[in-house]
Amino acid sequence: MTQYVQRHGLEVAAPLAAFVETEVLAGPGAPQLGADAFWSGYAALLRDLAPVNRALLDTRDRLQARIDAWHQAHPLGDGSAYREFLSEIGYLVPEPAPFTVEVSGVDAEIATVAGPQLVVPVMNARFALNAANARWGSLYDALYGSDAIPGAAEGRGYDAKRGAQVIAWARAHLDKVVPLAGKGWADVTALEVVDGVLLVTAGGLETGLADPAQFAGYREGGDILLRANGLLIEIVVDRDSAIGAEDPAGIADVRLEAALTAIQDCEDSVAAVDAEDKCLVYRNWLGLMTGDLAETFDKGGKAMTRRLAPDVSFLAPDGSAATHPGRALMLVRNVGHLMMTDAVRLDGQDTPEGIMDAVVTVACAMHDLARTEGPRNSRAGSVYVVKPKMHGPEEVAFADTLFARVEALLGLPENTVKLGVMDEERRTSANLAACIAAVRRRCVFINTGFLDRTGDEIHTSMKAGPVIPRGEMAGSAWLKAYEDGNVDTGLACGLRGQAQIGKGMWAKPDAMAEMLAAKIAHPKAGANTAWVPSPTAAVLHATHYHEVDVAAVQSEIAGRAPASREALLTPPIMAGRNLSDDAVRHELDNACQSILGYVVRWVDQGIGCSKVPDINDIALMEDRATLRISSQHIANWLEHGICTAEDVEAAFRRMAPKVDAQNAGDPAYRPMAPGFDGEAFNAARALVFEGAAQPSGYTEPLLHAARRRVKAAAA
Repeated sequence: MTQYVQRHGLEVAAPLAAFVETEVLAGPGAPQLGADAFWSGYAALLRDLAPVNRALLDTRDRLQARIDAWHQAHPLGDGSAYREFLSEIGYLVPEPAPFTVEVSGVDAEIATVAGPQLVVPVMNARFALNAANARWGSLYDALYGSDAIPGAAEGRGYDAKRGAQVIAWARAHLDKVVPLAGKGWADVTALEVVDGVLLVTAGGLETGLADPAQFAGYREGGDILLRANGLLIEIVVDRDSAIGAEDPAGIADVRLEAALTAIQDCEDSVAAVDAEDKCLVYRNWLGLMTGDLAETFDKGGKAMTRRLAPDVSFLAPDGSAATHPGRALMLVRNVGHLMMTDAVRLDGQDTPEGIMDAVVTVACAMHDLARTEGPRNSRAGSVYVVKPKMHGPEEVAFADTLFARVEALLGLPENTVKLGVMDEERRTSANLAACIAAVRRRCVFINTGFLDRTGDEIHTSMKAGPVIPRGEMAGSAWLKAYEDGNVDTGLACGLRGQAQIGKGMWAKPDAMAEMLAAKIAHPKAGANTAWVPSPTAAVLHATHYHEVDVAAVQSEIAGRAPASREALLTPPIMAGRNLSDDAVRHELDNACQSILGYVVRWVDQGIGCSKVPDINDIALMEDRATLRISSQHIANWLEHGICTAEDVEAAFRRMAPKVDAQNAGDPAYRPMAPGFDGEAFNAARALVFEGAAQPSGYTEPLLHAARRRVKAAAA
C-alpha cells in the first residue's frame, strides 16, 4: 500500500517525495529552489491546470459522441457533408495564416543534420545507455552480425569469408558516398594527411577524395574522418588488429555516426503503473542528465558495467583539436494528457500523470543545463520533450501552457523546453498546421506513427462501418495523405533547418536486409529522421542518409501540391464488401496472437517493450501502439458483425497455447492455457470486448489496472 507524505496540500507518495528532495533537488546541477518552493509551486500548478486537463479530455468524449451519432444517422459517402459537420462541431478548425516556427537554441542534431533516431524504454537502464551510446557504431559489426548481406558467419571464431563480404560491401558504400577521384576504395593501400589534405594511394597511384571538402579530420594514429551529408564516417586504421593486419591499407573498421538522437521513453514502451515504477523511470533519466548512470550486468559469465560514452576527439584538417559528441542527443517522451496517477494526489484525487512527467523530467534535465565542462546532452542549452497523443490544437496549446508554467516554477528562461508534437491522432493530423502554430516557439519535431494513427482512425470512425483488413491499411488513401501531409505541413510551417520531420519505427529488428531495401524511402520522402529499434539498425539506416541529401529533397518537394485533406478524412471502410470465413479467422488469429504476446509480458512481468514473436514466429519490436491497432480492429469488426464474440473467444483460446509455447524458455513466464483465467489473458480480452468504449481506444487504463493487481498480489 502506498505511503504518503503531505506537501503543501498534496499527498505525495513517499518514494517520489524522497527521490525529488534528495536526488532531483540535490547536487551542483540541481534547480535553484528548495523542496518547499518546489512543492508549493507544483501544488499551484496542479490547482490551475488539472481542471483544464480534465476539460480537454471531456471535449474528446463529447466530439467522439457527436461523430458516433453522425455516422449512425448518415451513410458514408458524402464526404463534403461529413467535413462540414466536423467543422461545425469544432473537430476541424480554420487553417492558420501562413507562418514560420520561431525556435532558437536548437542543437544541430535536430535542426540541420539528418540521421536515425532510436526510441528506447528509459525504465531499462541498460537499454537507455545502449541508445545513448549508439551515436557511433561499427559498420563492419552491423553487417557481419545481421542479415544485411546474404549468408551468415560460420564457426565460433572470425569467419574470414564473411569478413570479406562485409569489407566489400563497406568499400562499395564508401565509393557511393565519399568517392575517390578516379579510383575505388577497394584499391586503397595507404592513407596520409599532408598539410591538411588527405592523400590516398590506390592502385599504385596517389589520389584523393573526389570532393576534398568531405575530409573532416584525422588522428595521429592514422584514423581518418570523412563527412557525408553532415554525418561523420571514421576509417579506423590499425595494422596491429586481426582485420587491419590483413588489409593493404591497415583499415580495421569503418565506424559511422549513427543515432544522432534518441528518445528516452516514459510512455508507450514502459510499464510504469505506480510511484515505485515512476521513480525508476525518473532516476534513469536523471542519471542520463547528470552523466552518472551506470548498469552492471553479466555477459558470458563476466560482470560488465556500461556507462555513457565520452566525446570523440580528433584533429581538424588544419591540425587544430576538435571534439564531437559521443552520445545521441537525448529527448524524453512524457505521457499524454489521458492518464491519472496516484503518485501525487490533490484533494484526495489522482492528478494528471503528464503534469508530473513535465515537472520532474524537466527538473532532472536541468542537471545537464548546469554543466560547464565535460560531455553535455544539449550544447545549445535546451530540454527536449516529446509529447504524444494530443488531439488537436487546443491540447497542443495546453502543452505549451504547461511547459511555460514548468519553466516559471523551475526558474528557466522562456522556451528552454522544446517540444516534439507526435502526429498520431486524427484530429491532430487534420489540423496539423494549427497544432504547430500553437507551439511555434517550441516546436522542434513532428512525426508520423502508423500504428497509433491507425488505431485512432479506427476508433474515431467506429460507427461508420467495418474497416478494411489490417494488412490493407498500408495501401489506403488516407494513410498516403497522412504521411505526405505531415511532411507538406512541416515544410510549409518552416521546420526545414529548424526541426525534425520524422517517420515511424522499423518493427523487425532481425530483418536488416529488408530494412535496407525499404527504409531509404523515409529520407526520400523528406523526413530528416526516422525511428529504428536497435543500435545495429541505427548504423545501417545511417547509410541511407549518406546517400540521400534530405535538405535537397525537402527543397524539391516544398512546392508540390499539399496532400488531400479529403482523402485524409475518408475512413477506410469496407463498403458493401464481404469477407470469407477463412479470411476473418485468419485476421482474428493474427490479431489475438499479437495482443496476447504483448499483454502477457506487460501485465505479468512489467515489460513494456520487447521483441515479441508474431504468429509466424518472426520477432517484432512491440509496444502499446501495436496493441491499440489490433484491439481496435477487432472491436470494430465486432461492432459491425464481421465476427461474433464467440469467434473472438475461440481465437484467443487458439492463440494462448501458441504464445505459451513461444515463451516456454522464459522461467518467469506464467502460461495462460489451459486455465484462460489469469490477469493477462483477461486483460487481453477486455481490450477487445471493451475496446469501443475505451477513451480514444487507448490501452493504458485496462493495462495499468491489470498490472497493479498483479503487483498487489505479489506484494
